[in-house]
Amino acid sequence: MATNDLGSNYAHKSPLKSTSILSLFLLLSLNQTPPVTSLIPNSSTNPSLTMSSQPLLRTIKQVLPATPKHWVGDGFHVHPVFASKAFTEELSPFLMFDYAPPTHFPPIKAGKNPRGVGRHPHRGFETVTVAFQGEVEHADSVGNRDVIRAGDVQWMTAGRGIVHEEYHGKEFSEMGGVLEMCQLWVNLPAEKKMTKPGYQAILKGDIPSVEIFGASSEVGECVVQSESIGRVRVIAGSFQGTKGPASTFSPVELWDVILSKSDAVADLPFPEEYSCIVFVRRGKASILGEAGSVYELGPQSVALTERKGGVLRVKAGEDDTSLLVMGGLPLNEPIAARGPFVMNTWDEIAQASRDFYSGNFGS
Repeated sequence: MATNDLGSNYAHKSPLKSTSILSLFLLLSLNQTPPVTSLIPNSSTNPSLTMSSQPLLRTIKQVLPATPKHWVGDGFHVHPVFASKAFTEELSPFLMFDYAPPTHFPPIKAGKNPRGVGRHPHRGFETVTVAFQGEVEHADSVGNRDVIRAGDVQWMTAGRGIVHEEYHGKEFSEMGGVLEMCQLWVNLPAEKKMTKPGYQAILKGDIPSVEIFGASSEVGECVVQSESIGRVRVIAGSFQGTKGPASTFSPVELWDVILSKSDAVADLPFPEEYSCIVFVRRGKASILGEAGSVYELGPQSVALTERKGGVLRVKAGEDDTSLLVMGGLPLNEPIAARGPFVMNTWDEIAQASRDFYSGNFGS
């Protein structure tokens, strides 16, 4: 898969009819969130995990149930995973999360345009799209055009401004099939919000995979065993010394975790001062915390953890349970979000809108 240069001007014409996606974006308005003023100090995250050196286990602050689906354009039927928590400092540096579960699309008829979302702008953050099944095609105003397939990731930096479109890949559209994907929005620090737009095409083969091993299921014990019970694909950040390929503007962790055996228990070291969020993509899981606490998670539910404890202990409820584990160092900055723009003040949001409609966008 290669990225083709479309030229410095936005020469790619959307295969979709002109949509009202911008109008949809601009109808969405979220209140400004005050900054968080303190962080929990860091503690050891030694993966040797003995009783004498083991950090506290992460505990759950809140479990968000699966949300009803809605359509984004005509190609993505998604759960808005973060629901009312989206665009709050509680999730920082993450902002928003849409998950499109496996959905079968028939082949398009001859002469029809691929399904998807037409041209729309962004400023002030990054979009991260992970393809699990099917194909997602991308084209933008700075000349990037790409197709991601199962296991691939696209990491787009909107920065000071970009206009892009997302739709089903041509081959997928012609043949039909099952599409499964997700998109996350990651905030940019204030000093980086007007950075130059960028694009990272991260192929499946470039994402390292680390085996994980079973740990004692007894809370309070953490004896590493020799049997592999799954793996972690490290998209961003690092896991047990293995670094992910994504380049980020602030510390971010994004892991694609598979627990292959039901009842398997794994200890995942996670920086204590980071936010930590667990999403169940497939199967069931439990988070085992201190004092014997157990929080059960079903498909498409998400757990927000307290920012203390250096180990996330997870137990699979089914074979082949799939999780997305994400988090990062909170930015501790105000969030002003409206539609496709995420800045720090409402004046900056108004300026983004003026810049877009005046044609002075991304320059």
